[in-house]
Order: sequence, then structure tokens, then C-alpha cells
Amino acid sequence: MNHCDLSRINGHSLNLRFVRPVDAAYIHQLRNDPTRNRYLSEVRGTIDDQRRWIDAYMTREASGGEFYYMIELSNGERCGTVRLYDIQPNFFTWGSWVLDHNKPRMAALESAMLSFGAGFLGLGLENARVEVLSQNTHAQAFYRRLGMRETHRTERETVFAYTRERFSRDYASHMALCEKAALA
Repeated sequence: MNHCDLSRINGHSLNLRFVRPVDAAYIHQLRNDPTRNRYLSEVRGTIDDQRRWIDAYMTREASGGEFYYMIELSNGERCGTVRLYDIQPNFFTWGSWVLDHNKPRMAALESAMLSFGAGFLGLGLENARVEVLSQNTHAQAFYRRLGMRETHRTERETVFAYTRERFSRDYASHMALCEKAALA
């Protein structure tokens, strides 16, 4: 991972790059896909509204307050999104993670490692927070397998904490699995 330039992060099967206004139609479609949006916040508005949201996001990106990534295959085809936001001196919140039907095998693990790496390694932060709807047991199981710790739960959501220490301990083995899948 390139620790200096957060605008593009290259992996084995996937790359992350900053979201741009040209991605508005794709993001709007992805977030409105009933097979993908079951556990996402409701999307209202048009593709133009999404484009305006991205324009506003780019101001937050420029100030280092938020990083919204397009997840792409190595050929540049889009296959999802992920976001680091509420960036504070010692932590960030990780979310807006959606993968579409074009995702390769191990895309969940690789996109998570690349994006958490942006926060832990690229920004040097110590802690990440992940909020997930309580009904999303599939995502919760994934977060637990990564070594995240549940910090609290409400009727609506479950909140997890992930530390740079845990991420760093497991990063090489997780990425080795991604590399093996990419070569298969």
C-alpha cells in the first residue's frame, strides 16, 4: 500500500480511488439496488443530487475530514464503495461499504484491508469505529472474524471497534489470502 498518496490504493484484485462526480450514476444505482441496499440508509433524490453530494464531499476530502472510495477491479470496472469519515485525531468511522455483483472472490476482505489500511497506515490513526444495523448479522460475523470488538448495541445498530494493533497483526495473512485468490 502506498502510505503517502491516499487518492489511489492498489491491491491484488482491487484498487481504491477517490469518488468523483462521474461516479454519481453508479453510486445512485448501487445504493438503490434492492439486492444491495437492505442494510443501508435510505437514498432519496436523483443522480444530480448524488453528484451535488459528491461535490460537497470533495471539500471534506480536501480538508482531510473524509475519504470516499470507489472500489474497482484491476481493469477499472467499478464494483463498490467504502468511506472513512468523522476523522478525528485518533480514530475514524468506517462505512458506506457496498459491493456489487461484479465483485471478485475475496473482495470483502481485500476492500476492507485496503480501506482500513488507509486509516491506520495512511493516516496513522489508532482506532476505527464501525456501525452496522443490528439485523445485518452477516456483516457482524465478518467484523468479528476480522477481530473487531463489539462496544455496544442498541435496538437499531451494533457498534464495533477495530484497532490498528489488531489490523497490523493480521494484515499480512489477510492480504496473502487475497493474493492467493487473485492468482487462482
